[in-house]
Amino acid sequence: MSARPVLAVVGAGPRATGLVERLAANAPALYGDRPLDLHLIDPHPPGSGRIWRRDQSALLWMNSMAEDVTMFTDDTVRQEGPVRPGPALDAWAADVREGRTDCAEAAADPRIRAEIETLRGRDFPSRRLQGAYLRWVYARSVAALPPAVTVHEHRDLALRVTGPRDGRQLVHLAGRPEPLAADLVVLTLGHLDAGPDGEQRALSAFARRHGLVHLPPDFTADSDLGVLPAGEPVIVRGLGLAFIDLMVLLTEGRGGRYENGAYVPSGREPVLYAGSRRGIPYRAKIGYGLQGERPPLPRFFGPERAAELLDRPQPLHFRREIWPYIDKELGHAHYHRLFTAHPERTAAGRAAFEEKYAAAEPGSAALRDLIADAVPDPADRLDLAALDRPLDGVRHASLDGLQEAVRAHIEADLARRHDPGHSEDLAVFLGLLSVYGTLVRLGDTGNEWHGFFSYLASGPPGPRLRQLLALSRAGVVRFLGAGTTVEADEERGVFRASSSTVPGERVEARALVEARLPGPAPGRTRSSLLRTLHADGAAVTATGLLAVDPGDGRILDRSGRPHPRRFALGPHTAARAGGAFTRPRTGGPAFAQNDATARTALTLLRDLHPDPGD
Repeated sequence: MSARPVLAVVGAGPRATGLVERLAANAPALYGDRPLDLHLIDPHPPGSGRIWRRDQSALLWMNSMAEDVTMFTDDTVRQEGPVRPGPALDAWAADVREGRTDCAEAAADPRIRAEIETLRGRDFPSRRLQGAYLRWVYARSVAALPPAVTVHEHRDLALRVTGPRDGRQLVHLAGRPEPLAADLVVLTLGHLDAGPDGEQRALSAFARRHGLVHLPPDFTADSDLGVLPAGEPVIVRGLGLAFIDLMVLLTEGRGGRYENGAYVPSGREPVLYAGSRRGIPYRAKIGYGLQGERPPLPRFFGPERAAELLDRPQPLHFRREIWPYIDKELGHAHYHRLFTAHPERTAAGRAAFEEKYAAAEPGSAALRDLIADAVPDPADRLDLAALDRPLDGVRHASLDGLQEAVRAHIEADLARRHDPGHSEDLAVFLGLLSVYGTLVRLGDTGNEWHGFFSYLASGPPGPRLRQLLALSRAGVVRFLGAGTTVEADEERGVFRASSSTVPGERVEARALVEARLPGPAPGRTRSSLLRTLHADGAAVTATGLLAVDPGDGRILDRSGRPHPRRFALGPHTAARAGGAFTRPRTGGPAFAQNDATARTALTLLRDLHPDPGD
C-alpha cells in the first residue's frame, strides 16, 4: 500500500470541479508541498459530468444568462480560504474569441466554436457550451494544484465505500478488481436516478397491462421520447424546467420551427396536456441587471437567526418557525429597493419605514398595516402566497377559457420580469439567494422551500416562455390547470387527467409523462454507493437526503456523529445549496461549502501524514 496521502472524490462534475479549485486555493497555506494522490471517479467526463456533457442536443439551454454563471469565488463568499478570481461564462467566451484563453474543445468542435463566436452576456447558452466552460475550469483548477499533487481520473462507477472509521477507506469500482484505498473520501454525486415510488410503479404496471406509455420521473434529456406518437394526446404532470426540456425536444426536436413569433408544426408533435400543482410554468428569468444600491443582505435571516433557530427543539417546523423570517427577509429586499429606486410609489419616509419594519414581528398584523400605509398600490406590495399560487380559488367553465387565462398570466409575467421599473423583483431574487445561504446552516428543512425557490428564482429563459405561448396558440400545448390529478381507468384502458381549476373537465390519453426529476429516497436510489452507505449506518433525513455536518460536509451516522473520513457535497445531501455554480457576487453558498470541506480535508490529510521535518 502506498504511503502517499490519498483523497478520493466520487463524482467529477461541476461540484467536484469546485472542490478541486478550493483544494488548489487552500493547499499552499494548509498543506504546503506535501505529496498527495487525488483520485476523481466518474463514468462521465470530468468537469462537465452527466448533465453538462457534450453529447446532447444543442436545443437544450441553460436557464441562466452567460453573465450570470461563474465557477469562481469573490469577496461576497463567506469563506476562510483565499479568493481566486476567474471569468464568468460570458467573459471566458470573450477570452476564447479574442485569443486570450486557449480552449482545445472549441478548436476541435466547430459547433462549440460557433456558439462562442456569437455568445454575449445576456444570451442563454446551450448546456454543451456550459460543459466546455466547466471542463476548462476543471483543467485550470487541476493545473493550479501544487506540483506534488498527482491527479488520477477514473472513468468508472463507484459501487460502494467500506472501511473502518479510524482507517483507510476502500472505494470499490465497477471496472477495477481491487478497491482503491484512500485516507478520505468525498462524495460529489450530483443529481441521482431513483426508482419509482408506489404510485409510479402502479401507473407503469397499468400502462403495461393496457399497452400504454408511462414515462416516470427522469432526466428529460435521457428519456426515450420516441415512444410518444405524433398527433396523439399526452398527459404531462409538471410545468417546471423538465417540462421545458420536454416541450423543446418534442417540438423543435421533431422538426418544428418558429416564424415571426408563431409556431410552424412539423406534423410529428404530440399534443401535450400539461398541468401541475400550481397549473402554471415557473416564473421567467429576470431579463435586466441591477443598477444602483443593492439591498443589504442578510438582514433578518442570517447567521444569527440560524443559530437562534438551531437552539430550539428539533426538528423545526418550516412553515411556523422558519418561513416568517424568510418572508420578512424577502420583504426587506423588496421594500428597500422600492424606496431607493422607485420612491414615487411609496407614501412614507424610508428611514421611518425601515425602523418600524425592523421592529415589527414577522407575519404580524402590525407589519401588514405598516406596509399597507407606506405602499399605496397593492401591486407594489410583496405577497409571496399570491406569487406562489396565482390559480388558487380560480375556476374556469372550460379548458378553452383556461388557455387564454394562462397565456395572459405568462405574458404579464414576461413583461414584468423584463421591466427594470419593477426592479424590486430582482432585489427579491437576491434575497432568495441570501436565504438559501442561511438555510444551508439549518440542514434539511423539507422540500417546500426548494420548490418555491425553483419556481420563483430558477425559472426558464424568457424566450422559452415566448415559445410556450406560441405552442399554446398552435394547440400543441394545452394547459390543464392547478391541482392536476391523474387516474388510471382500468375499464377504458386510458389515463385520465383533471384539475381543480376546471371542475368537471377530463382529458384522456394513452401516454403519461412525469416531467420532473426523481426525488431523493434511500430505498429507491439507483446509486448502490448511497444504498450501501445507508445500510452501513449513514443517517438519512425525513425527505431522503444524506445527513451531513453543515460546517464541513462530513457524513453523519444515526447517532449524529460525523464520520472522520467521509464527506458529501451536493443535492443528495441535507446541506444542498442550490447549485454548483451561481451568479457572480451573490455569495455562492456552494462555494463556501466547497472551501470548508477542502480546508478540513487538507488539514486532516496533513495530520494523518505529518512531514518528518515538522
